[in-house]
Order: sequence, then C-alpha cells, then structure tokens
Amino acid sequence: MPIELREVLERASRQSALPAVIAYNRIDGPGSSLDLREFQQALWSLPDRVSPANDPGMEWTRGLPRTVGITIDTGTRIQAMPFQAGLIGVRSIEYGTEVVARLGEVVPVKENWLVKVLDIFRLSGVIFVLQNLHAGIQSSGLGGSATATTGVCILANELAGRPLSGVQLISLASRLEQDFGVSITGTQEQSNVIFGGVVDYVWFPWGIPGSPESGYGYSVRSELLAPSEYVELETRLAVFHSGHPRPSTDVNAVWRNALETPKGYQLHARKPELAYRFREGLRLRNWRQVFDSIEAYRQIRAELCPAYMDGCHEILGRAEAHGCAAFPLGAGGGGGVLVFSPDPPALLSLKEDLRVVYREIPFRIRGKGHDLVNLPLV
Repeated sequence: MPIELREVLERASRQSALPAVIAYNRIDGPGSSLDLREFQQALWSLPDRVSPANDPGMEWTRGLPRTVGITIDTGTRIQAMPFQAGLIGVRSIEYGTEVVARLGEVVPVKENWLVKVLDIFRLSGVIFVLQNLHAGIQSSGLGGSATATTGVCILANELAGRPLSGVQLISLASRLEQDFGVSITGTQEQSNVIFGGVVDYVWFPWGIPGSPESGYGYSVRSELLAPSEYVELETRLAVFHSGHPRPSTDVNAVWRNALETPKGYQLHARKPELAYRFREGLRLRNWRQVFDSIEAYRQIRAELCPAYMDGCHEILGRAEAHGCAAFPLGAGGGGGVLVFSPDPPALLSLKEDLRVVYREIPFRIRGKGHDLVNLPLV
C-alpha cells in the first residue's frame, strides 16, 4: 500500500517541523576509484585469512581494495514537503530543476533517478527539496551527486519506517546512480553519508567469507582518527577549486577501460598498497607517509589518464613550490583539488598564494555522515 504523507506533512509544516536530512560530502584520496564495481571485482581475491579481530593495523586487508573517507561539513539539506496526493517529486534549488511523477509510473531514465527512490519506498503526496549547504560549489569532486542520492534514500527510508539497513541504502543509492546513467560510481561517497568520520573502508563486493551478510556496499570499517584528533588533520588539508569543472564520468571511463589492458591492470594493481599506506599514515599520524602516498597515487592516476590533471597543473606547480602535494578530488571533474602538507606553516603559505587566483572551499571535519531533522515523523 502507498504511504500517503500529504496530511501528516501539512500538519508538520504548520508546526514548523518538516522532516529533513542533512547529508555531508567527503574528501577522498589514495584508494578513490577502488570502490567502483569493476575495481572491487578485478582487484579482490580471497585473503589468506579473514579476521576482523582486534588488529589496529588491519594487516590482513593490505592487498584488498579500500578507500579512506574524510567527512566534511559541506553537503546537501533535503527536506520533505507536502505535495499533491498520488504524486511525488524532487526539486533542486542549486540546479533549478523539478521532476514530478505519479506513484508507480516512474520510468527508468536518467532524469528520474532521484524521484525513483520515492517510488521504490511507495511514498505519496511528498516532494523532496534539495539545497546545497554552500551555494555555488555544486559537486567539486566532493561526491555531491552521491551525497544527494544517499540523502534522498535515507529520508525516504525514515519516512517509510526504516525497512532497509544502512548497507542496503548504500547499494540502492549506488546502483540507481550508475544504472540510470547519472555517474560512474562505486560505494565510497554513499558509505560516507551513512557512516561519516575519518574512516577506512575495505571493500567486500560479495560480503565477508563466512559471514551471512552480503551484497554490494558491504565493507569492513575502521575509524582512523577520533574527533579530538581532527584538528591535527585539518591544519594539513585544504580544498581549492580549479575553476575548470568537466564530466568526471569521462575520466572514470578511461580508468575503468584500462583494467582491460595488461599495463593498465598492473598500474591499478599498485593502488591497494598505496591506499593501505595512506590509511596507516593517517592512523599513526605519520604525515610524511600520508604525503608520499598522495603523491604516488596521483602519479599513477595521471599516467592512466592524463586528462585527470586538466585544469590543475598550476595548482600542482604552486603546491610543489611550497613542498605540498595536490590531488584532484574524485575523478577531477568537479574542479576541487585537495592540497596537503605534513607541515602546517607550509600549507598556510600555499593557501595565501592560491587565494590570489583560486577559490578556497572552507570545511571542518565531521564525525557523522548525516543528521536527521524532525525525525521520526510523528
């Protein structure tokens, strides 16, 4: 049966208590793209032992695909508002778009990928309104479309009484976004919105052997830094926008196609070790190791697809002149570039240099991937 929400949302509106979710973005680094389906499957093999036992270094996962997500306070607010009975809709303030459909009649085309979520959960009489927390930055390589998709899934799941688990929501959001042709995506951004924090994700595309849990989106997760330690990382990170956004799907497609060539596969196969070194550098606060892994990972990505660096060469040159590393975020398409230095004063000097030409995207690290507002709905 449909879940008719119009009346209850009108009542919530009169009480200024409309339900919403705030879904946050992430900063990626070495390990990004290893979450894509083809990479998880191509580079995953049964480890010598499967032991989620007390092992802070997680040595047994060293050769497996992994990604570290760093949650930051940019993202999207998604609010449920009353709508005409029998209809569902999604409106984006940032993009100036609105898609409306009748429940049970949402065709599987690209434009309908978000409203399809409401249809899947059998919601009715509701429109979701999306607005970015920071105007004008849109995605910027911070996982914006996946953040929005996962946030819509979380809010729809809450309004439907939570029938799906967090891992199921990750899988739902990822598959809809990729299969509807919105983006080539994996599960790192979606996982970030569910779990948040500074977290290492070891990907298990078919579930952990010997465990009853399975399904795309499953991971072994380790918190690498406690909230009290975030400031040490924040003083070594900054994000600037290159001013040159482009379709990230183009670069992801080149990386994916490289898996089918011997040389490309060999280059990709080096990534899990660098991702592990990045993970351990963060956990142990070995900032020089973090720097080295970022540099080596960026060089492999650029060798696989030189277009990855389009629009970012000047930022890279300025970063190197200050002894810092630069890493185009995501597939580099959104224009966001991470700059990192083991030495906070050197980063401050670089930031002063870059601010003359480029826009900085300010952020703070967060321990949660999303916040619920006025939920559960009464």
